[in-house]
Amino acid sequence: MASGKIINLNDAILEVNPDCCFQNFEPYTDYSKIIWGEGSPIVSEEDAVTKMNELQTIEDGKLSPEDLKASAKAKLIAGEALTEDEANTIVL
Repeated sequence: MASGKIINLNDAILEVNPDCCFQNFEPYTDYSKIIWGEGSPIVSEEDAVTKMNELQTIEDGKLSPEDLKASAKAKLIAGEALTEDEANTIVL
């Protein structure tokens, strides 16, 4: 099962250019709701939506913490190597 995090335009814009200064209002996936700060670099709607979709695809591919633990346990029992994320679930 995926992690369940929903990516929005705020995440995408800051990933494209962390120097952007803006306000955004619900729904956070509507580019027309963005108010750019004076002098702020502006990320185009096309770039922001493309990055939002890309980040969501990555997020959807991540396992939930419960699934990571189950995967780590199964691999340990089978003597297989763990991913870093799996190992992090069992390190205290």
